[in-house]
Amino acid sequence: MPPSEQVRHPRLLLFAAVLLTAANLRSTITGVGPLLAQISADLGTTEAALGLLAAIPLIAFALVSPLAHALGMRFGISAVVFCSLIALGAGTVWRSLPGTSLNLWAGTVLTGASLAVANVLLPAVIKREFSDRLAVVTALFTAFLSGTGALASGIVVPVSQIPAGDGVVGWSGALLFSGSLIPLATVVWLAVLMRRRGGEPLPTLGPGTGGPHAVASTAKPEPAPGGRWGVWGDPVAWQVLSYMGFQAMTFYMMVTWLAPLAHSIGRSEVVAGIDVMVLQVSSLAGSLAVPLMLRGRLARWTPAVIPVLGLVAITGLIIAPVLFAGWVILYGLSSGASLAMSFSLFGLRARTSGAAGRLSGMAQSGGYAIAAVGPVAFGSLLSLTGGWLVPLLLVELALAAQLAVGFFVGRERHVMPASSHPSG
Repeated sequence: MPPSEQVRHPRLLLFAAVLLTAANLRSTITGVGPLLAQISADLGTTEAALGLLAAIPLIAFALVSPLAHALGMRFGISAVVFCSLIALGAGTVWRSLPGTSLNLWAGTVLTGASLAVANVLLPAVIKREFSDRLAVVTALFTAFLSGTGALASGIVVPVSQIPAGDGVVGWSGALLFSGSLIPLATVVWLAVLMRRRGGEPLPTLGPGTGGPHAVASTAKPEPAPGGRWGVWGDPVAWQVLSYMGFQAMTFYMMVTWLAPLAHSIGRSEVVAGIDVMVLQVSSLAGSLAVPLMLRGRLARWTPAVIPVLGLVAITGLIIAPVLFAGWVILYGLSSGASLAMSFSLFGLRARTSGAAGRLSGMAQSGGYAIAAVGPVAFGSLLSLTGGWLVPLLLVELALAAQLAVGFFVGRERHVMPASSHPSG
């Protein structure tokens, strides 16, 4: 086999593994929102408790994300992602087991922790192995993430109504179905592991920036940046963290509560689930637009421009709900572009894959801690006020904060001074 093909095939395998893993990063979460009415009726939970259920994966993201980079350094990215997918499958099955509500809550915790690991490590893989196509691969990554999340949102309610035995599949069976792509992703990562076992090294989080033929790195792991606080003491990193946090906060408030909102204005349960799907399908288009927006002079202002669309959409939902579907599409465009922009910042604001991994871990840990407040606060405000106006104003407040941070994070600066990173 020619040397060029020997290089290219492992890269394609890794590319497929990254995209298939992305396909599982939202579908196991976004399927919960359209099923909230069924879960509430079955378990007798309050709106505030349902908000907490939606926030559990985000809390797990915040707690586990700082550990993911160290695990990747210690055991290798491929092995850690493979194990996280096995744990994700176990968590998805656990929360779908019949019995007490403990299964739902405990399984959701394991699901969130598993997703956190892959969320942190995959942007570092993209930075190292696809730095020559960073914006495009990141856009495809987020498109797969959004697309499968959209599909899960749209089909979980119909799946829950499929006849089974003396009744129907129900919400637990529908949640299990939302993880149906996990086995395929696990098999592909197993193939990646087998290549390593066969003597072909795979990428670590070592120094370097990768490139079109960067299949592996055998260099020693990149040392941590100097300074007492490392990346946590860098102001640019805090800007990326804040941007990530506010965009995630708005998304998880909307994806959790959009179906109940749609149902409250007269849309059926099935149509409300489709509304959540439409939001995420349009977010797929938004994520694919980011590489175009990051070209030329517009790149500087792209992080600030994106949340403006979301502000218009939420304002529209408040003052003209008759155009509900249109506002959902507009918000979806903003949400997808926000996610792609956030993941792009992990690479754009870091000089090396090691720095990208640290930045990704920090930004997702702190960012999802911010995001976890959203669904709980939204549900609590809904319970306190008995209406949707105040909760939707909370969404607008988060979008305004994202816009403000966007003005600063759009500047072409990097985490840690250049002297903190070893040349490679």
